[in-house]
Amino acid sequence: MFILKRQDVEISSIQHPKKDQQVPILRYQGQTFRLISVFQASQEEDAKAFWRDLTDNRGKACVLLEEPERFSVWGKINLEQLANEVAEPPTPKGETSAAFVQACLLLLQAVYIDIEDLLGSRQMGIFQKEITAVFQQGRFPQTESADAIQQILTVDPLEALQIPPWREQHLNMLLQELHRLGKQHFGNGNFTRRVMESLQDMSSHDRNQFLTWLKGSSGGKLWN
Repeated sequence: MFILKRQDVEISSIQHPKKDQQVPILRYQGQTFRLISVFQASQEEDAKAFWRDLTDNRGKACVLLEEPERFSVWGKINLEQLANEVAEPPTPKGETSAAFVQACLLLLQAVYIDIEDLLGSRQMGIFQKEITAVFQQGRFPQTESADAIQQILTVDPLEALQIPPWREQHLNMLLQELHRLGKQHFGNGNFTRRVMESLQDMSSHDRNQFLTWLKGSSGGKLWN
């Protein structure tokens, strides 16, 4: 849609109606946008590719904000719709709430980042291939392309416009395989305590619900 500079826009934040968190808001020419993803200054091509995919391939109304220290992608929203969000209804057996998928994505991304930070880019590349094989084996929805995998590994799930429609069996498989791969790369299971800290970005309500589910799930027992 647009590539904008910082001086072109007004950025503020509003209180999310359901979550204990602030939502970054960008305003441009009477339109309102919500933060989707942030990229480092060195990731200009990745940021532009992600922005073009959303606008050209998915038909999303998005802007790319170019700043000296970073790039960020914002998706158009209706503030009235955001303010009128209501609690999700109970999910049928086998299905999961979006918050549970978001939590599992946070754990996945935390492992991915730790591998890059602690073990280097080569191990990160190996992990990306391994987790791609897990998605293929389990037939996870919305993981069919390399670009989709990259978004799952890098786009903040708490700000994403769309969360993968994964069911309970997908989450259990992801948690089991993620724990196995973490032990394989780090040499032991001590990484789980560090990775679980990523859940602090969630609202306390969503986090507590997920932790309760985690204790009773087959894949979550490894993480307790």
